[in-house]
Amino acid sequence: MNPLPAPNFNRLARPYRWMEFLSFGPWLALTRRTYLDRLTGARHALVVGDGDGRFTARLLQTNPAVQVVAVDASATMLQVLTRRSAAHTARLRGVVADVRLANVDAWKLAESPPRDLIATHFFLDCLTTEEVMSLAVRVRALCAPGALWVVSDFAVPLGWFGRLIARPLVAFLYWAFARLTGLAIRRLPDHAGALRQAGFNCIERRSRLGGLLIAELWRVGAAGSNELPGKAALYHDGAKN
Repeated sequence: MNPLPAPNFNRLARPYRWMEFLSFGPWLALTRRTYLDRLTGARHALVVGDGDGRFTARLLQTNPAVQVVAVDASATMLQVLTRRSAAHTARLRGVVADVRLANVDAWKLAESPPRDLIATHFFLDCLTTEEVMSLAVRVRALCAPGALWVVSDFAVPLGWFGRLIARPLVAFLYWAFARLTGLAIRRLPDHAGALRQAGFNCIERRSRLGGLLIAELWRVGAAGSNELPGKAALYHDGAKN
């Protein structure tokens, strides 16, 4: 089955930071940085869909040994990301690619060292569950043993807050981005189920704003006794009613 048309984030690249701040204040930025102090041991990172690159810049700044490959479908977003990390460009490689379609060679990673860190911040919500699964399987093949995958995203928690606040807000965000970028997705994917099936184990999860924002730390390997409950036990999928 052919994927849905790719959204176009080019025209949002420069104002994106201010759009985000006016909508959510500092909370999305804080969520991206939740596990930053746990990533100082990473040496070969793959960052997918980081937009204007605030996480990438902070990762390069706080970890002077890490080499980063940043992949984004938006050439303009990638340009902004590269400028934001100008002091560390020797350790940064940008690749313009739609990860739903591109193979490993297109990401310029086929002959690279195994990745010990994957980062996707507010990106998986632009994919279907099937696309997240496909991406996770391909990323898993690139990972070193014990590699970490850090995820930030929106969620719809169970309970009255989820029904009355989070679900309508997530639906509005999808509506807005459909008009601004052509994003065709209308519901949050089950990224947790997809990552688990691909061989990743969720070792930690934190939430903000009543569960509207989540940060998760996943590790390559079979599920163990410390695995957290699946997404279905904690969240709705955020679909429009």
